[in-house]
Amino acid sequence: MLRRIYDWCIEAAHKPYALWIMGAVSFAESSFFPVPPDVMLIPMSLARPQRAWLYAVVCTLTSVLGGIVGYAIGAGLYDSLGQWLMHLYGLTDKVEAFRQSYAEWGAWIIIGKGLTPIPYKLVTITSGFAGYNIWLFILCSLIARGGRFFIVAILLNRYGDAIRAQIEKRLGMWVAIGVFVLVLGFIIAFKLI
Repeated sequence: MLRRIYDWCIEAAHKPYALWIMGAVSFAESSFFPVPPDVMLIPMSLARPQRAWLYAVVCTLTSVLGGIVGYAIGAGLYDSLGQWLMHLYGLTDKVEAFRQSYAEWGAWIIIGKGLTPIPYKLVTITSGFAGYNIWLFILCSLIARGGRFFIVAILLNRYGDAIRAQIEKRLGMWVAIGVFVLVLGFIIAFKLI
């Protein structure tokens, strides 16, 4: 089954709609979807290493746009549901302390977590909830997400054939590692929140 999915992703890289699907996945992952765009970015870049740069640009821009939606979700949830919950649990005074620390360290949080396997939607929603400056959020998101996707593009553009051979030889192991890293990202994110 893994081989069929992998082969489909490799073949899909040559289809005109592949870029759109990857962009949609990248957009959704930044706001509500649990699957990172790497599941398409990596196979597509392996299939067409000369287009890895384009794929990184698309993932970066759509991820930031999806991040703006995630930011809006966080801001909207606080105004509608968040205030009520904070009051119910007696945490109203802690919200301001959280916002102040996020205002001080928010750029480092956004950039740091944007480069890691920690689900980016948690960063975008938290940034909206904390009322972080939207323009700084967008700038930090461009740096973080661009850095992450362009690192993948550089590696796959330069070493794509060797990486592809290793992935195809041990596909199950690499998928297991990917799932482990994704789950670890969620665990780390929930421990930090």
